This record gives sequence, structure tokens and C-alpha cells, in this order.
Amino acid sequence: MINLGALSYGAAAVGWALLFLLLLTSWRGRLQGGLLVAAVLINLLWALRASYYAAAQAVGLDWLYQLLEVARNVAWLLFLMHLLEPLVREMGAGRWLRWAGPALIGCGVLLLGISLSELWSPPFEPPADAAILGHIGLAIAGLALIEQLFRNTHPQRRWATKFLYLGLGLMFAYDFFLYADALLFKRLDAAMWEARGLIGAMVVPLIGVAAARNPEWSLDVFVSRKVVLHSAAILGAGVYLLAMAGMGYYIRAYGGSWGTALQLAFLAGAGVLLAVLLFSGQLRAKVLVLLNKHFFNLKYDYREEWLKFTQTLSTGEPNEPLRQRAIRAAAEIVKSAGGLLWTRRESGAFVLEATWNLREPEARREPADGSLVRFLEQRQWVIELDEYVQEPEVYADLRLPDWFLELPRAWLVVPLLHGEELRGFLVLAEGRARQRLNWEDRDLLKTAGRQVAGYVALLEASEALWQSRQFEAFHRLSAYVVHDLKNIAAQLALVGANAARHKANPAFVEDAFRTVANATERMNRLLAQLRKEPVSGRVRSLALAVAARQAVAARAARRPAPVLRGEPGDEPWVRVDQERLNAVLEHLIQNAQEATGPDGAVEVVVRAEDRMAVAAIRDDGCGMDEKFIREKLFRPFTTTKGNAGMGIGVYESHEFARGAGGELTVVSAPGQGTVFTLRLPRIAAPVATDRELQTGEAEPWRNPIESS
Repeated sequence: MINLGALSYGAAAVGWALLFLLLLTSWRGRLQGGLLVAAVLINLLWALRASYYAAAQAVGLDWLYQLLEVARNVAWLLFLMHLLEPLVREMGAGRWLRWAGPALIGCGVLLLGISLSELWSPPFEPPADAAILGHIGLAIAGLALIEQLFRNTHPQRRWATKFLYLGLGLMFAYDFFLYADALLFKRLDAAMWEARGLIGAMVVPLIGVAAARNPEWSLDVFVSRKVVLHSAAILGAGVYLLAMAGMGYYIRAYGGSWGTALQLAFLAGAGVLLAVLLFSGQLRAKVLVLLNKHFFNLKYDYREEWLKFTQTLSTGEPNEPLRQRAIRAAAEIVKSAGGLLWTRRESGAFVLEATWNLREPEARREPADGSLVRFLEQRQWVIELDEYVQEPEVYADLRLPDWFLELPRAWLVVPLLHGEELRGFLVLAEGRARQRLNWEDRDLLKTAGRQVAGYVALLEASEALWQSRQFEAFHRLSAYVVHDLKNIAAQLALVGANAARHKANPAFVEDAFRTVANATERMNRLLAQLRKEPVSGRVRSLALAVAARQAVAARAARRPAPVLRGEPGDEPWVRVDQERLNAVLEHLIQNAQEATGPDGAVEVVVRAEDRMAVAAIRDDGCGMDEKFIREKLFRPFTTTKGNAGMGIGVYESHEFARGAGGELTVVSAPGQGTVFTLRLPRIAAPVATDRELQTGEAEPWRNPIESS
């Protein structure tokens, strides 16, 4: 035979144990939380002892149960007094409650002594039924404290403590009923005592909800909505299966010869129906609406919602357009099935940018002075279309555009605010379960709208930056082309300037042909680079002094003429593109000449330095300050020559040195001149050299007529 008392108090013990573990792990050390944890622990021990007592079918209540019975009530009364003290402190009653605690403990000890008088010999005989009257008094005290708490709690705060009042009120009311019956009939009713455990089990979830709603108790109790949903699903499925089993039994019992077959068919159909209900997204959405409305003080689990929202924005589905991902992230908050994204253009009008599971309207442009845009800018409200139709006076003079008539599933309009500026708006379709928005839905949607607005603004800025980088690359390439063409034009202009005086000189004619051929070769290489064709590089081994000699000869026509210096026999070799090396050295010499007066000095020094080959270009010109060198010198399109310079040469020289594995450094000071030092990796001199490099015949930039 099933022992109802053992099961009843066992269920209560399980509930109190779970609540105790939850509260203990959430306790932050404050007194209110400690009193609650202690009261729950005493209730747990009391339920365990009562369950053991019922299972053993003992006769008479032992001393341990009596102790826990009194301690249980005293613990809850102390907790209620501590809650009541700050509420009545302004009325001057707080000091009386401070004395009420020790008095209550004393009464509990006295009641325990009376209850255990049979086990010891007290100096006087307690009155008959004194113990029962003591328990009734504790129950009445508990109900009185709950009434005072409810009366002194502000109406706006009662939602946080009402479940505590209901739970403890039920417990004390049942105790009053139990002991009043015992006082009347001079004995405890066995059935009422057995049912008392179930009453204790009912109290547990009520106290748990109250603890979760009162963080000032220094408790941080959290119950996941997923856990509640799954628990509700399991409970509902269990009730459904019990009902179906009962009906199946009825069919079998009264179905005659067809009873067994009908029962099996009915149970199979019931199982299929249960599976359909459990996997129904619409039913799940409706159950979530029901739970949010009636079982949680806040509709949303904001931590989970925001994590999901952020994950959708940052990852999304593979190959999903970014703007469509933004629509889906906002739509999933309210279980919407689709949406449209409109964003502001430079003209001020709003244009349809993206869609998700919603048909596009024919009108893809909304003017900035339209009623919808003005309303969203001024009110910054979330527009619910059902409310707009049923209560148009709420939205004042709002007139929705005609294209809304083409969207029968449209449900919400969410403004996308970036700061106080309206950057766009979302049109969301209706969800699987129809629901009316409350303040919490609207606040969450507006916050998500601001996040989407920032996301869209960042996306537009990234696209604009990408386009500007494309144009920047194009303009930079154009600048390089102009720079090279300027150098080529300078070569040809030099030939043209000397042609009238020296056209009869065979040496000049030969040098002019070399200059034109070199200019032609450089232009062909430039055209090949513009067409992105592979250019056969001229990387070769050469003596750095030879390249420096060619560069000095090319710039010898201008004053001050550069001077090449070097140690005899100390001619380091490098392996680079000879043409680019010559261009770099020539450009550095040209800069030195332009920074130095006609009576100044420019010299080029070539030397070996450990594993590097060094070419230093030194002048005594105007120099540069440290700030210009640090912030601008090696950046493209920065020059000290005004409109005469492109600001490309030094940057190209620096990039050439880096690409070759070396470096270009500079030391300068205003009025003290400048030293550019080009360092390139040094290689061993080859055994045999090119005749062109040994004889120095390849000097296409030199104009011997101008140099003479």
C-alpha cells in the first residue's frame, strides 16, 4: 500500500532541496538572503524528518520533529519581520520590531519546552492543549505579519513580493486550520497531516519566484524561459498522454468486440497528434506569448535576446546579404516572418535597399517630406499597423503611403535612429502568432533599431571607403604616370633646348638618339604596367659606384654639379633593377640640387658598410625640420616644392629600398643641409662583369654637349 504521507513530505523535501541549492549558490552574503536561506534549509530538514516519520509509521511525534516544527515557523517569522522593519521605520515602529525578534525566539523555546514536556520533568505542569495553542499563535502571527507587509508595500512593488505573501500565507493558513482542528478534536487529523507535505511542495515555486523578483535580498535567482517552455511542454505532454490513456481505457472497456482495435487506433492517432503539436512552430510561439504574459515579470530574457541579435548581425547565414541579415536580426526578436529595409540617400529620400521574405512594393522611394518620414523623425515611435487601423487617433495626423496597401502581411514600422537622425526604417511582416505590442516590445524594438541603424551606417561607410580606395588607387596610379611622364618630358625638353646650338655636332646627335630611345623604352614599360602586362625585369648584378656615376653624369648639367666620391677599391656590388636604381639616385640628387643654391655643394659618397652597400647623397641646402621628416617626408603626395612637385619621388625611393631588402634614411636640420642614405644588400663581386658596366658606356641620360 502506498504511504501517502511519505510521498507527500518526500515531494516537499525534493522541492525545498532544489530551492535551497539555488538560493545558496546565488547568495551574496546579505542578512535578508541569509535568513531566507536558513528558513528554506530548516523547511528541508523538517520535510525530511516528517517523510521519515511517515514512512516508519511511528506512534507519536519525536523531539527532533517537534524542534524542526517550531524552528520552521520561527525562521519564517524572523524573515518577515526583517522585511517589515524598513517599511514601518518611518512610523516609529521599527524599534519595536528589533525587540520582537528576541521575544519571538524566546516564545519558540518556551513552546518547544511545552511540546517536549512529556520527555522531561518540568517544575510545573503546562496547561492542557498549550502546545496546540502555541502553534496556532505562531500561525496567526505569520498571517498578521503578511497582512502588515502587504498593507505597507507600495502598490507598484507588490508584484515583486505577492508570491511570497501567497506562499507563506497558504502555509500559515493551513497550519492554523490543522491545529485548530486538533484543538477542537483533541488530536491531529492523520489525513490533514499527510496533505500538509503537498501544501509545502506548492509553496516552494512561489517563494522561488519571489526570490527571483527581489535582487535586494542579495539573491540573483534566474529561471530560463527555455527551461520553463520545455518543462511546460513535458507537463502538457504528460497530461495529454494521461487523458488519452484514460479515453483509450474507456474505449476498450465499453467498445465491445471492437474495443481493442479502436483503442489501438485511437492511441496511434493521439501519438501522431502529439508529435504534430510538439513540432508546431505556431503553437510554440503562442505558448511563449502565454508564458511571457503570465509567468514572468519581464517578457524578454534580454541577455539571451541580445546575444542572439548580435550573433545574427555578425555571422548570419552563408552568402546572406548584409542588409538582409540586419532585417532578419530585428525580425527574429518579435518572431516576424519577413521585412523590408529602407535607408536614406544623400538627396534625403528613403529608398528600398533590401527585402527578406516579403514581396517588394512597386514604389521603391519614400520622399523625405512624406507623412511617414515626418512622423518617424518627430515621434520616433514603433508603428503597429493593427493599432493604426483600429485607433488612428493614437497616431495623430499620420498618413501611411499607398504602397502599404500592397503589403497585406505588413505589421510593424520600426525607425532606425542613428543618434537623433533617422537613417531608415524597417517594415516587418506579421509573425506566426498574432500579438499586441506592449511597452517592453516597443522599447526593445527601438533599441534594436538603433543598433541596426549603426550597423547599416557602418556598412555604408565601409562601402564608401572601398569606393574611395578604388579612386585613390586610380589617382595614385595617375600620379605615378604623370611623375614618370614629367621626367621623360624633362629629358626630351633638354634635347630640344640644345638642338638649335648643337644640331651639327655628331656627338650631340648621337646622345639625342640615345635619349629618345631611352624615353621610348621607359614609356613602353609604363604602358605595359598600365595594361598589367608582365614586364621583363632588369634585375642584375652591378657595382653601386657605376650606377652612382651614371646618375651624377645625368645631373651634371645643373648647378651645383654633383660630385662623386668613394674609396679606391671599395666598390660594393648589389643586385637590383638597374633602371630603377638609376632613377632613385638621380631623383635624390635632383632634390639635393633644388634644395641648394648655385654656390652650394652636392656630393654622392659610395662605400661598403658591413653587409650593406651604401650611397649617401649630401647637400648643404635649406634642410628639413624633424616634424616634416617624421610626419610627411615618406608619404606620397607630400612635397615642399609647391605646385612644382608631385610628392612621389621620395616615396618611390623609399619603397624601392624596402622592396630590395634595404632602407632609405635621412638626417636633416633647417639651414644645415640634408643627407639621404640609401642602403642595399651587398653581394660578392662577380668574376666577370658586363662590358657595359665595366666601360660605363650605358649613360643614356648624359648630355655631353650641355655638360661641356
